[in-house]
Amino acid sequence: MKFKRQANRDVDVNLAPLIDVVFLLLIFFMVSTTFTEETHLTVDLPEAVGVTGDVAENIEVAINAAGNYTINGNALINQQAATLKSALAEFAGQDLHLVITADGQTPHQSVVTAMDVAGQLKFVHLSITTRKPLEQ
Repeated sequence: MKFKRQANRDVDVNLAPLIDVVFLLLIFFMVSTTFTEETHLTVDLPEAVGVTGDVAENIEVAINAAGNYTINGNALINQQAATLKSALAEFAGQDLHLVITADGQTPHQSVVTAMDVAGQLKFVHLSITTRKPLEQ
């Protein structure tokens, strides 16, 4: 039996539907993506000359110029010491470093309150964040 051989046709790939699908996927992901707007305290650190330390596990207490506190990025509802103490109490007893990051214009009382609460909760490793002064 002799089969008739088919003629070789040039295979042509039409890219137009593929490009349409890619654009539709792009539009789908752009529309379905949720953008979170994270609120962070704006902190202008005071300057100091010293040695930088590298610590893996930190609890960061940030204080802005108005005296508002955040702990590891989570804002507290008020500026009272009791609120700060109850928020830090969950970390007490662990061997973690407490880092206080305060704005240069923060009232001194807010920083002292954070240090006092840390002392009451028996935090032994305490540091205050600063930035290096600009070279002139």
